[in-house]
Amino acid sequence: MNERRIPLRLEEYKPLREIVFEGMREAIVKQLLRPGERLMESRLAEEMGVSRTPIREALRRLELEGFIYVLPRKGAFVAGISIKDIRDLYEIRGALEALASGLAAQRAAPEEIEEMKKCLIRESELVDSSDITHTVNADVSLHDLIYKAARNKRLLNTLNNIREQIYRIRFVLTSLPGRKKASLEMHSKIVEAIGERNVELAQYLAEEHVRYAKEAMKEHYKETQRDEPS
Repeated sequence: MNERRIPLRLEEYKPLREIVFEGMREAIVKQLLRPGERLMESRLAEEMGVSRTPIREALRRLELEGFIYVLPRKGAFVAGISIKDIRDLYEIRGALEALASGLAAQRAAPEEIEEMKKCLIRESELVDSSDITHTVNADVSLHDLIYKAARNKRLLNTLNNIREQIYRIRFVLTSLPGRKKASLEMHSKIVEAIGERNVELAQYLAEEHVRYAKEAMKEHYKETQRDEPS
């Protein structure tokens, strides 16, 4: 019998459905639930010690965020991420992040820049933390501030359209050794460029940040595939 335990942070003041969703998402990221594995509601409910209702709700959300896929009459399965997925998404993200950061350098209000700096402080406090969820959320919060400061609703909508697909990759990326520190250093440079109203530098740094992330993810998946049994 599998001794696996899917992580649940029951001490958190959140609805059970949110706790179950986050626990399952973390289990996929950490590959406790592996790509291609079938997800059966009854088994998951037993493993996590909950009813099938929050499991069912979590599966719907996980499908929307690209963590799982559902086949008619066959059920839900953990989705994999290919190197082509990473390349395609990060090509789009690199261009959009550069545009957003350049526009933010032109348009951000002083109080928005101060919020970005506060976000950097929160991120720095999580560099040595094992809590990937909070670290990723701090990362997302900073990027959201930059997107909003760009003052371009169509750009914001476009970025939101790929948000869920990028979210899973962010979890994996944040889990890699040294990535949290590297990300914080680059974020600090981007915010500094925005604060100095240096449009070209903000664009360049944002694009480089995404490029480094893409290369780290591609290397990680090459190593992961190499370790997989044939």
